[in-house]
Amino acid sequence: TVYIDTSVGGGLFDEEFQLWTELFFKEVMEGKYKLAVSDILFRELQNAPTHVGNYLDDLTPESIVAIQLNQEAQQLADMYLEEKIVGFKSLIDCQHIATATVHNVEVLVSWSFKHIVNLDKIRLYNSVNLREGYRTIEIRTPREILHHGESSILMTQCVLISKLIPTLKP
Repeated sequence: TVYIDTSVGGGLFDEEFQLWTELFFKEVMEGKYKLAVSDILFRELQNAPTHVGNYLDDLTPESIVAIQLNQEAQQLADMYLEEKIVGFKSLIDCQHIATATVHNVEVLVSWSFKHIVNLDKIRLYNSVNLREGYRTIEIRTPREILHHGESSILMTQCVLISKLIPTLKP
């Protein structure tokens, strides 16, 4: 099971992350992953532009596991803040990580490099997790967890080449 934060859906509409995000969701649709989606994500999507908020509509109910920010997860998120891993403005990021941790999700994926997919911060989140009796959580980008079969690699190469062709001059 893979937990997604709001930045993953936003990646569909960001040129830098679009290809990798599309490939990630393709693998979800192929059944390679089940997505853990939280009430935090749904709340954030309510404030997002409509086109960003609709990306989950294409997924089957079987590919989604709904989880909640419960009291245990909120307490863990508060501990991340008490340890000053990030500032209070990053409470929602802490809630995402804590919710995934408390619900024993294997990996959290995000395109948020400042507060989530950041090696120093990951180590600090996991040190709190271990101290509090939780297991560590893998935190990665969607690109890092893709299955790199021949078809995915070929598709990636074709898309990258097609993006370069318009910039080539005769």
